[in-house]
Amino acid sequence: MSLGGEKSFKMKLRDMENAFKYRRIPYPKRSIELIAILAISCTFFLFMHTNKLNSRLKEMEIKLQPSEFSALGLTGNQLNTRESSRRDNINTLHGTYQYLKSTGQIFKLNTHDLNNTVKSDIDVLVFNRVPKTGSIQMIELMRKLGKVHNFEVEVDPQKGGIRTLLDEYEEKELVENIASLEDGSVFVSHVNYLDFPKYGESRPIYVNMVRDPVERVISWYYYIRSPWIFVPNRRKSNREMPNPKWVNTEFDQCVLSGEKVCKYIEGSGMEQVGDHRRQTLFFCGHNERRCTPFNTKLPLQVAMQNVEKEYAVVGTWEDTNVTLTVLENYIPSYFRGAKNMYYMGLYKDIQNHNPMKPHISEDIKNMVRKNFTREIEFYQFCRQRLHKQYIALKLDELKRIDKDLQRPRDLAPHKLKRH
Repeated sequence: MSLGGEKSFKMKLRDMENAFKYRRIPYPKRSIELIAILAISCTFFLFMHTNKLNSRLKEMEIKLQPSEFSALGLTGNQLNTRESSRRDNINTLHGTYQYLKSTGQIFKLNTHDLNNTVKSDIDVLVFNRVPKTGSIQMIELMRKLGKVHNFEVEVDPQKGGIRTLLDEYEEKELVENIASLEDGSVFVSHVNYLDFPKYGESRPIYVNMVRDPVERVISWYYYIRSPWIFVPNRRKSNREMPNPKWVNTEFDQCVLSGEKVCKYIEGSGMEQVGDHRRQTLFFCGHNERRCTPFNTKLPLQVAMQNVEKEYAVVGTWEDTNVTLTVLENYIPSYFRGAKNMYYMGLYKDIQNHNPMKPHISEDIKNMVRKNFTREIEFYQFCRQRLHKQYIALKLDELKRIDKDLQRPRDLAPHKLKRH
């Protein structure tokens, strides 16, 4: 074969390769585009479906919330043994009612003794919100109610981050600023209980929300590790990206491996800014020695005393209907119509929902609960007080319904009489 023939043959091979190469180019591009479109479509479909499913689950949850007397077991529905046992727990609405009735305390209940709103000296509402208790949802509810009842909601921007402990000068300055607000104002901030009389200022109306302490600490664990939280915070403070191990360690792994952040040692102090294992701290105050030792007796006692004497309502989204009913009746100037406003669609809009938070087993939760005994006691105390406030509102109706339910049993022997 001549040299020219060999070149010609190589050129033909190259031309053939180029032809195949150019012929294949459009197909992969279209395939990649098609795959991308399918991936986006599937992601969008799953996102929409998940949102729809989440909304439906929320609607089901709301339907299962205590509605008037159903949670008290005073409807015509018969309870099975297991359900009855669960409802008789003192931390449930039904259990609180049965306990108060069995001890005779129910006859001493009245709304006046349980209503601290009347003790306030100024018409200013202070919501010193506890992180990860659904406070944003409460803020949105108050903003909507404010348009109806003509009040403004002022939310502390707290650009420096959440700082629960204030020194005396900072506390005094904040107290004076709040006391100077116009009547019909709402002040919202992530801050510990503020002692207005201590600084010679008039007492406002206090409200707050609580949550199961273990569920709350799990929620916080994943909240600060979500990228839409730590990335913007890193940019604001010019910090380095967090350690990937810190971001990717699951809560159950953290607990089982005994990492410091998941040990929850009784009596331990504040580990760092943003350590939110202490729900009692937001009701105790700003005395570091008295209020910060974790899961100890003194912070519990001070927090309970402040709730009992100072707070108009401490609610929980775990008792949605009860909380909204109590707010409506004990602080009507701010919360009249709260239940209707909430069910007009606000309940579907869950703020700060974290889809990255996985299911945590009850075994892990129970391990953590052993170190949260007094925090749990405080949470249960707040719920029982909320239940008392609700029962006091419905006492006359409860007595009448309870009497009606007893009547068939009282009349039964008369039906057996023979004439």
